[in-house]
Amino acid sequence: MTRFRRSDVVFGLLFGVALLGGIAYLPAAHAADTGNTTSAQTAETAAPQLAQNQPEYSEKGIAGCLDCHDETDEHPVLSIFKTAHAQMADKRTPFAQHGCESCHGPSRAHADKPRKFATEVSFGPTNPSPPETQNKICLTCHQGGLRMHWQGSQHDSATVSCTSCHDIHTLKDKVQNRTTQAEVCVECHRTQKAAMFRFSRHPIKEGKVICTDCHNPHGSIGPKLLQKVTVNETCFQCHAEKRGPFLWEHPPVRDNCVNCHTPHGSSQPRLLKARGPLLCQQCHLVQFHPSTLYSGAGVPPIGAQARLLIKNCLNCHPMVHGSNHPSGAALTR
Repeated sequence: MTRFRRSDVVFGLLFGVALLGGIAYLPAAHAADTGNTTSAQTAETAAPQLAQNQPEYSEKGIAGCLDCHDETDEHPVLSIFKTAHAQMADKRTPFAQHGCESCHGPSRAHADKPRKFATEVSFGPTNPSPPETQNKICLTCHQGGLRMHWQGSQHDSATVSCTSCHDIHTLKDKVQNRTTQAEVCVECHRTQKAAMFRFSRHPIKEGKVICTDCHNPHGSIGPKLLQKVTVNETCFQCHAEKRGPFLWEHPPVRDNCVNCHTPHGSSQPRLLKARGPLLCQQCHLVQFHPSTLYSGAGVPPIGAQARLLIKNCLNCHPMVHGSNHPSGAALTR
C-alpha cells in the first residue's frame, strides 16, 4: 500500500486551490477585458462629437489674419503689435492666448471663406455685434478698478459699446490722450461741445482740464458719472480753497456748486449762470437793499455813476464761498 507524506498532501491541496482559482478568474478577466474594450470604443465614438463642440480656431492664428488685414486695409491693425494687448510674454494678454481670436472669437470659417463668414464677434462699423456681446469680451479682462461700476451705469444702460470710445488697434487711443479726449466725448455730448466755445470755460480744448478729471465714463456712485460722490467733492479736487470749513458759510455754495456755476462753459464771467444782481436775486429778495434790477435806486452811495458801478452784489459781497472774518456775516470784504 502506497503511503503519502503529509507534505505531499498539503502541496496537492494548495495546487488544487490555485488551479480552481485560476479557472474561476478567467471569465472575470475576460469580462473585464470586454468591458475595457467597450469603454474604449465608446470613448472613440464620443471623441468626434466632443471635437465638434470645441470652438474652431484658425489654424494659422495671427498669421492667417494678417494675410488680409494689414495697413492697406480700411481699418489698419498692425499698430496693435505696439500695444499692451500684443505682449505675448504676458499670459494675461489676448495675444498670449489665441491672438486676434481672443477678442473676435473662434474664426476658422472666416479665415477659410472671409467673404462668406464673418468673425464670431465683430467690433467694426459694418455689421457690428450687439454692444452687449462686444462689451462682454472686454469685461473678460477689464472688470476692476475704474470699471467696477460699469454694470448698470448710464453708458451701459444706453448700450454704449467700449469700441464707441476706444480703439485698441492703435498705439495712442484718442480717448486716453489729454489733448484729443474731448473730441471723442463731444461726438455724443453736443450740448457740452457748444458750451466749450463760450468765453468763460474750463481749458478743455487746451488739454489742461479733460472730461475724465471730473467724470468716470465707466460708471460712478455719484451723479452724472462724477469721479466723487458729490458735485462739490469733485470741484474741490482743483478748487480746494473753496472747501472750507468757514466761520460764515453761504448755504447755496455748501449745497451744490452748480447752483451758481455751469461747469462746461458760460457766457457770464467765472462760469456763472447769470450776472449779478440777477443771479443773487434768484434767492435774495430786495428787502434789505430796496434796489431794482435796472435802476439801482436805494443802494448807497447816492449818485448816478455810483449806482451803475455798485449794481453787482459782488462789489460789496465778494466772499460768496464763505468767510472766516469776524465781521464777515454778510460775506463782505
